[in-house]
Amino acid sequence: MAEHLLAHSARDGDGLRHGLADHLRGTAWRAGAFGEIFGAGPLAAHCGLVHDVGKGSCEWQRGLIRAESSGGPVGVPHKHAGTWLLDQQGLGILAAVVFGHHGGLPSRARLRAELQFADDHPLVAEAIQRVGEIVPEIHLPGPIALPGWLTEPEAVAADPYALDLLVRMVYSTVVDADFLDTEAHFAAAARAVHPLSAADLVDRYERRRAELLSDANPSPVDGLRQEVYEQAVAAAGGPRGIYRLPAPTGSGKTLAAGGFAVHHARARGLRRVVVAVPFMSITEQNADVYRQLLDRDDEEPVVLEHHSGIDLDGGDANARWQRLAAENWDAPFVVTTTIRLFESLFSNKPAAMRRVHRLAGAVIVLDEVQALPDRLLVPITSALRTLTERFGSTVLLASATQPPFEVLTPLQATPIHEVVAEPKPLYKALNRVRYEWRLDPKPTLAQIAHGVAEQPQALAVVNTTKDANRLHQLVEQHRSALHLSTRMAAAHRRAALVEIKRLLKELEPVLVVSTQLVEAGVDLDFPVGFRAVAPADSMQQAAGRVNRGGRLPYGRVIVFDPEDGNKGVQSLYGAALEATRDRFGPHCAPDDLDALEGYYRARFDFHNVEQAGQEIQTERQAHDFPRVAELFRMIDEWTVPVAVPYGDVEELQRILVHLRSGYPGAGAQLRALRPYLATLPRGAAARAVAEGLAAPIVGDLIEWLGDYHPQRGIEITSPDPQELVF
Repeated sequence: MAEHLLAHSARDGDGLRHGLADHLRGTAWRAGAFGEIFGAGPLAAHCGLVHDVGKGSCEWQRGLIRAESSGGPVGVPHKHAGTWLLDQQGLGILAAVVFGHHGGLPSRARLRAELQFADDHPLVAEAIQRVGEIVPEIHLPGPIALPGWLTEPEAVAADPYALDLLVRMVYSTVVDADFLDTEAHFAAAARAVHPLSAADLVDRYERRRAELLSDANPSPVDGLRQEVYEQAVAAAGGPRGIYRLPAPTGSGKTLAAGGFAVHHARARGLRRVVVAVPFMSITEQNADVYRQLLDRDDEEPVVLEHHSGIDLDGGDANARWQRLAAENWDAPFVVTTTIRLFESLFSNKPAAMRRVHRLAGAVIVLDEVQALPDRLLVPITSALRTLTERFGSTVLLASATQPPFEVLTPLQATPIHEVVAEPKPLYKALNRVRYEWRLDPKPTLAQIAHGVAEQPQALAVVNTTKDANRLHQLVEQHRSALHLSTRMAAAHRRAALVEIKRLLKELEPVLVVSTQLVEAGVDLDFPVGFRAVAPADSMQQAAGRVNRGGRLPYGRVIVFDPEDGNKGVQSLYGAALEATRDRFGPHCAPDDLDALEGYYRARFDFHNVEQAGQEIQTERQAHDFPRVAELFRMIDEWTVPVAVPYGDVEELQRILVHLRSGYPGAGAQLRALRPYLATLPRGAAARAVAEGLAAPIVGDLIEWLGDYHPQRGIEITSPDPQELVF
């Protein structure tokens, strides 16, 4: 009978099954609430209401009972009925939301083909008829309310990519609502909504910041840091939109960006702050800083750190708990990586996209924006523009080496609000290093190692994990040294950074060899730095770890081009490295702002940035969601997460057993796993599994079974061209 239609099988414990009417209405209620943030509440709610209408057919209901006994899949498709219903109700491409709510958003061509199939499929009509008896509101009495701009031809023409993002946003609300309602059934309790929003955080941020500053050692640059902070807070009172924070290294950019974010959230009634940074090491450090400012021991955590990058969209489409475990950024202050942020925006898969709607009505802080890949800048800046103009968000572009994004087509007609009105005097006042160049003749890594070992305290930064491993071994032939790379577990890197900071503070000898993960935002202060030649912005970022506190007249930064290292760097950096070699050297340091702007413009021209992103933009307009996801690939997608035996190995095994079992609560387990995660290139990881050095866990997460070096972590050679990882 229709009134007994089911959505999900019996849960453990009490054996209660999930009624279909309850699930449809519960999903609609949640999706509608999420969609209200960007003016699409009724639309999102209706898509949620019809998403599982296909489960109403007798064949699907019988399949569910069989699956409950056997533990296998239902084996009966159920997405065509709701898809067909939305199309008949005139919602066009938005019907893709329902068709893709399990497998991913389809292309427009695929959607058309599936709708033709649904036209004559008997299960479609049967399911709609049966569900309509118990949920009559699936049949609309009239046109559904749409976001106002969608009904204005001029507004749509002004941003031809806004509809693409609307589909993604609505899809996100439905997927997240579906997962949450399903999770509530199987867990026998709904997930609690966080009691705070970003707008509630200003007082605790200001109070705790004052306490931290009073406890810190005084620095000659404290006055300039305060000036930057005050300008950021003043700018936070402005309208929603795109803001730019050019702040030299050591100027307190992390605190200033966070201060802007929470003050702006309060001024404009925004609900969430999302801070995105390029490297995992910075998410770890920044999340620690923001936790000190915002979390309290006796309350639910405010700050959510999300960087694991475990792909939960692959594998068995019926692995329910694998999908439910995906992070949905349900916190008022999120710290993540740029790859996680833009993966969400440009993916077409449900686990990755369930968090997209959390970006609407949020303050999005993009830290170290110079690290965004040139070939993706046009679609990225286009999406940022749409988020601010159509979805109520604000974007803060923060960097010591600000690229001139306003020259790119998506932002040419978009106002960019300056947080620091006159940056040049600030950069001049914070100029704390002098560059030395060792390019001709090229030194060997052994010679660099000898030079590093001669220093009481020194940092050496190279471009690849292979060079870092080798240089560390060479330095250790002279003196003990520490190491940093993503081949180390997050907790291992954190412990190394704590030890480095202790030794620096106590003026003890300390040598460090690192990949690029140390150079953007990591708060270290060495008297001397060595940097393998790289694009100008990377070299300046590395210089930011030298004389950071301004306690020396000038620090030394030695730029070197190793004869026997840096292999493959040209293929990774391309025109950026060529533009650097043309403009910088003994005659011009990378901290020259005018030269740096010319470098970026030349780099954009060399990389043909406008044309490079056009194929993605074309496919966005064509609503080919799978093709967009395929074309939009950032380098971190070539790596996979690896759980390594560092720290509490017994606790690690408990987490992995839980994840392998597929039981509820996997989301909490994934968060608990973060300290144990390192990364490997995808090809190297696949070979490690094939050779028995690693084993699959869930999604693309693997467990490392091989040796783990106490300083360098995973040591494995790889011919993969994407060896150039951090």
